[in-house]
Amino acid sequence: MSPRGGRSDAPGLDGILVVAKPAGPTSHDVVALIRRLAETRRVGHGGTLDPFATGVLPLFLGRATRLVEYHLGDRKAYRATICFGAGSTTDDLDGELTPTGTPGPDRAAVETALAGLIGPSLQVPPAYSAIKLGGRRAYAIARAGETPELKPRAITIHRLDVVDWNADDPDRPIAVVEVDCSAGTYVRSIARDVGRATGGAAYLGALIRTASGGFSIAAAHSLEAIRAAAADGPAGLRSLLLPIDAGLERLARVALGESEVAAVGRGQFVRPVAGLPSVGSPDERVIAVDGNGRPVAVCAIREGRLAPDKVLVDASLPAPVAAGEA
Repeated sequence: MSPRGGRSDAPGLDGILVVAKPAGPTSHDVVALIRRLAETRRVGHGGTLDPFATGVLPLFLGRATRLVEYHLGDRKAYRATICFGAGSTTDDLDGELTPTGTPGPDRAAVETALAGLIGPSLQVPPAYSAIKLGGRRAYAIARAGETPELKPRAITIHRLDVVDWNADDPDRPIAVVEVDCSAGTYVRSIARDVGRATGGAAYLGALIRTASGGFSIAAAHSLEAIRAAAADGPAGLRSLLLPIDAGLERLARVALGESEVAAVGRGQFVRPVAGLPSVGSPDERVIAVDGNGRPVAVCAIREGRLAPDKVLVDASLPAPVAAGEA
């Protein structure tokens, strides 16, 4: 039973809720809050943020949870505050700081070091990370006084621009940097590495995720606004939800007739009358939609037919209420 005595899964709450995460709670704390407000267990997220970090945290409700995997590789954008003149055990402000005792770099040296990080590279994750090594989290190994042996990971940094510079204390200057990078990039590691590249040390002092894939901070809702929308029940959240296929505009669409929708809903392969879109590789997916443009399934193309991969409708039930509809 739900907290209000109804079903544990509120009908019609299918969509994407873009949250403006504040500093303090973990991403899992935010997920737990939305589960309570939406009265549903079916809530997932598209990439965690550290507790001190703020910004875009896309949450997927109901049928949208079936599409989370297509967002995990989304590019991310951040505004990062990098503090020079000291190193941190965690590579951020939450760790134990050790001053270098040497003059800090100037802006030109930092910009040169950042330019050297742009492009594909192998990045060593922070020692205090959630990566598992032999069944143990790296941060648990580090807290036990051991050094986790973390392997470098392939990442791509597309952009690193210094947008603000404060050298009021020349031994501990501060750079605000805009970052555009691939999924899996640790901004804490960028701070650590640019500190080393300038002959000293640096750590991440603040972090705002400004975009995750197609979801921007401008479209994100504060926790206060979300609580207010749900004050009279979970249905109030519907006006805040984006459609379940939002952020997947890169995937081609193919329109299905009524009988084809029913077949796909049963998991059957279909050869759509409207024809198939062209795809770049056999692994590429397309989105099948009904006559109203609502997503029916994510499909692969196999031997000239649509092969349902993730079915988003139940052929035996009425169509769900679309996000934003009354």
